[in-house]
Formats: sequence, C-alpha cells, structure tokens
Amino acid sequence: MAVLNQRSMALCLLFAYTFGHCFFYTSAELQRFEHPTKVDKSLSFLVVGDWGRRGAFNQSQVAFQMGIIGEKLDIDFVVSTGDNFYDNGLTSEEDTAFEESFTKIYTAKSLQKQWYSVLGNHDYRGNAEAQLSPVLRKIDSRWLCLRSFIVDSELAEILFVDTTPFVKAYFTDAEGHTYDWRGIKSPKAYISNLLKEVESTLKESTAKWKIVVGHHTIRSVGHHGDTKELTKWLLPIFQANNVDFYMNGHDHCLEHISDSDSPVQFLTSGAGSKAWRGDIKGLNSEGLNFFYDGQGFMSAQFTKTEAEIVFYDVFGKVLHRWNMVKQLHQSI
Repeated sequence: MAVLNQRSMALCLLFAYTFGHCFFYTSAELQRFEHPTKVDKSLSFLVVGDWGRRGAFNQSQVAFQMGIIGEKLDIDFVVSTGDNFYDNGLTSEEDTAFEESFTKIYTAKSLQKQWYSVLGNHDYRGNAEAQLSPVLRKIDSRWLCLRSFIVDSELAEILFVDTTPFVKAYFTDAEGHTYDWRGIKSPKAYISNLLKEVESTLKESTAKWKIVVGHHTIRSVGHHGDTKELTKWLLPIFQANNVDFYMNGHDHCLEHISDSDSPVQFLTSGAGSKAWRGDIKGLNSEGLNFFYDGQGFMSAQFTKTEAEIVFYDVFGKVLHRWNMVKQLHQSI
C-alpha cells in the first residue's frame, strides 16, 4: 500500500489531534506517496478508465480479465484515469455506487492492491469532495483519489494531474450540467499553481521513467479528439522535461499515439465499461500506432532499462504491445 511522506503525515496527525479527524492538508506542494518496487526492482500496474457503471456495459467482464492479467503480472497497483462513477460521480460519501461500482466489481485477489485515481469530468458533476474523502478509504482501503499527487517508486515517478479545471467549456458552457468547483475558488490561480508544481516536479525528478496521468486526452483520434488546453499548457512542459508516457481516459477507447516532437507516448485507457463503437474522428492521426473502439484496459511493466505497454480487450486478448528500451547510463 502507499506510504504518505513524513511531512504530509505529520500534518495529518496534527489535524487529527486538533479536530478529531485525519484528513489531508492542501498546500502548494503536491502530496507524495512512496510505493516500492518489487524485490527485483521491477514495477507493474494496470490502467483503466471511465468504468463505474455498477457492472454494466461489460464493466464486470473487463474487471474479470483485469484480475487474470493482474495475477499473471503480479501487479503492484492499479491506476484509474478518471470518470470513476457514472453518470454524475457520487452524491455523497454514503452513496452506494462506490461499493456497487468499485468494491463489488473488482473482487479478484490480484486487484486487492492500492488504486490510485484522478477525477474525471463526470466525477466533477457529482460530489467531487466525496471521492477525495478519507471516509471512502475506511469503506475500502484500496481507494485513494486526490486532485493532483505523486506516486514515487524511485524507478518510476508518476504524476497524477487534475485536468478537468483546465477545460474552459466546463465553466462557460456546462450544457446543463452542474460541476462541483468547491475546491477551486479561482480556476486561473488553481491552474497557474498546478502548472508550476507539474513543471518543478518533472524538472527535479531523477526517476528512470517519468509518467503523467490525467483524465483528459492530449492527443486522440477518438470522440473528444485533442484537448486544446492541455496541448497548449501541459504538453510543452512534458516535452521539455523528458516525460516518457502520458496516460489518460476520457475517450472511451484504447489508443497509442507517439509525439512527433519528443519521446512522449500518449496512451488512452478509457474503455473500462461503455465504449463508443465507430466513433473515430481522426482529425489528427499523426503518430497513431494503435486504436481500438471497444472495451478493455492496459498494463505497464518497467525495469531500469525496459518498458512494455500492452492493451487488452474485454476477453483478455492482446490487441497491441509496445516496447521501449533505455540506456542504463545516459551519455553526457
């Protein structure tokens, strides 16, 4: 399970002593969780997104196959790329959808590991604060969802970024939806501070593999296509700081695109339940390596010198496999 760094834990204990509850203090510094590699110094995890539908739309079948692959790979944890509960997030900490869409669905032994999750736009349409609440971790200790945070295994540093507030349309044209912006008093200030944290985290990272997880696409040929705000603000930071992978959901498909201007690989895993068959825009297909418009998930395995990304369908069939090799010692 994740280990909260000493500074954040001290703050947590302080609040527990003062108020009788232990919750996480929000500061300019992103919370960092240490998650050790295996004894052989390797790391493996599954990635799934856009899933929470009480088992419907093949969510249960995807979960079953995740359990099989998770056992085969001896995974260390699971990453959720957001839109964790449909259609409109959770209503409260007591919402039965949490257990009916999560606890009772991902029951395989191999999936009883830490789940690291970000919020998606559908999660913001409900009670976003509920998903961030420590109360849910008391119901199911696997659950950990924060706006933005870091998971550090030394081998790989994974930066989870809250991408929903970047999208201007959610503020200017909500299309009848109500978004829970309670934690974001000033979107401009929030985004500005987050961009600074993203840049400093990536710049200071000494990890062999730099990975960023967010809900929204940066590059996609699927329904939503490229997210222009992320292309404008986040992508240049990734390119300048040698990010290896950006993993996301939002488009209900599986997808792999290579950046034309840097080593960044864009990996979409948003097919945890309802998929959008035939919904391919293909407006910008440059660098497209793989696209699948059905349900499934993704695995990621890392050593000091190699990374392997594999996409699976709802039956556990391998759809796409991609390998990357890094030098053990970079030349000066």
